[in-house]
Amino acid sequence: MLVEERNSVSLNPSVSESASPREIFGWVTYHFANSGFSAVVLTAVFNAFFVDVIAKGAGYDQGVSTLLWTVAIAVANLFVVASAPVLGALADYSAAKKKILLLSTIGGVVFTALLSLTAPGTVVLASCLVIAACLMCATAEDMIAAFLPEISTTEKMGRTSALGCMASHLGSLLVLGLCLAYVTWAQSMGQSATQFVPMTMLIVSGVYALFSIPIFLWLKERAVEQHLPQGQSLWQHGFTRLKETLNHARHFQDLFRFLATLLVYSSGTSTVVVLAAVYAQQVMGFQLNETIIMILVVNLTASIGAFAFGFVQDKLGSKPTLAITLVLWCVAILITFATSDKTMFWIAANLIGVSIGSSYSVGRALVGQFSPPDRAGEFFGLWGLAMKTAAIIGPISYGLITYISGGNHRMAIASTAVFFIVGLIMLTSVNERRGREAALTKN
Repeated sequence: MLVEERNSVSLNPSVSESASPREIFGWVTYHFANSGFSAVVLTAVFNAFFVDVIAKGAGYDQGVSTLLWTVAIAVANLFVVASAPVLGALADYSAAKKKILLLSTIGGVVFTALLSLTAPGTVVLASCLVIAACLMCATAEDMIAAFLPEISTTEKMGRTSALGCMASHLGSLLVLGLCLAYVTWAQSMGQSATQFVPMTMLIVSGVYALFSIPIFLWLKERAVEQHLPQGQSLWQHGFTRLKETLNHARHFQDLFRFLATLLVYSSGTSTVVVLAAVYAQQVMGFQLNETIIMILVVNLTASIGAFAFGFVQDKLGSKPTLAITLVLWCVAILITFATSDKTMFWIAANLIGVSIGSSYSVGRALVGQFSPPDRAGEFFGLWGLAMKTAAIIGPISYGLITYISGGNHRMAIASTAVFFIVGLIMLTSVNERRGREAALTKN
């Protein structure tokens, strides 16, 4: 059992009540800042550019190009899987969440900007930069999530998480809008994708840098640094704490059941995120402008979904709310697989928007509710582990199916429904009340 003497971080018991409005604003604004990376690099622009221009320029066909993109994403998330739990434990013990957040933010901004150097045939360079940028941005996401139990009460955690997710989608709207305006202008000037896509990477990087400033000005690090056990380094103690956490899975059984559930259904969501533009262009015949507009609108519906389901979660509970979103995911995937009509595809895309905003927000808040406040960084490291393991499994499965089937994207997208169905079944084993009680019990 966990013993109080082993807790490595000292926290003010009333930290949730003491968080100022501007701290919460800074926390929310950071979601606005870093959302452009996922929206433009992973979802709307650079993924399709990698498949259609960079890899094609190196002589690869569509199946191999798609596989190469999914391999790059998988490798990036493999690095995150290896580092996230330990970094979470280190952040807790040394009160370094904000420092790690700063370093990872700088890395995310710089490596995203460097993506502007890619061109047809630069597969290795593009892959390395994407891997580095993904690692930095994912680490920042883990750190920002770990602040949630410090700035919000348990009762308001669903709403606060939803505000962050809503801001994330609004940030995506801004960045996508700026990129759309630039791409439209560039095309009117006769420029090709090799000329205007790199500039969109600089737009993403600039917005990320600008809107991340408030959190570093206002958000406080409430954890208090503790002395290390004699003879142990921070990294050694990080692995020790991680092992201890895994050894006490029985006490936090609902947290670990949910993390397993999260891993499965997030394998589906991560697949859609990194391959949406590729599917839209390769199967539905979308042009880049159409794809950006679609992702822009989807982010609007995702923002609405995150906000609305935040209140539903606080009223009905996290588990029923998540079950609803997983059903919506299944319906959306079925429509996407079956239709060749752009109108129906738009309907499916907006269902995905509502589902992705709410499922992410609900899942993150549930992890926060199941986590003891003084181990938030550690347990959100495990949340990052589950999310990034999913980001390996899902896209790679899509890439392999596309490669084996000779470029059959419909077959690949249909396979993602399995993740949501299995996740829905696994969710039934999670007891929300028992999970909350375990988080409040000192053992």
